[in-house]
Amino acid sequence: MEKEQHEQYEYARRRIKQKKNLYFHFVLLALGSLFLFIVNVLLHFGEPRRWFIWVITIWVFLFVLHFIKVYITDRFMNKNWERNEIDRLVAKQQMRTQQLELKVTDKLS
Repeated sequence: MEKEQHEQYEYARRRIKQKKNLYFHFVLLALGSLFLFIVNVLLHFGEPRRWFIWVITIWVFLFVLHFIKVYITDRFMNKNWERNEIDRLVAKQQMRTQQLELKVTDKLS
């Protein structure tokens, strides 16, 4: 029982760390975007092109990937999901093995 509680604690700790990193990424994205806008538009660095739009677009895409990983992929495909999939595949393999053994014993007798 204590091992299960420890696993639950570790899972909760990892999830909190993931979410904390995601929020930090969002704040960094917002501040970085503002900085890039100021540098390009107000300080006229890199004029006449609006290069900051491309940088921010790529950064937003990376943030969306990070968001998907934290809130979709890791939420549903965690240790419990792995265990269930392994158990399901092992049971399926055992059933196939038993069927083959039955076929072999039927042919031998």
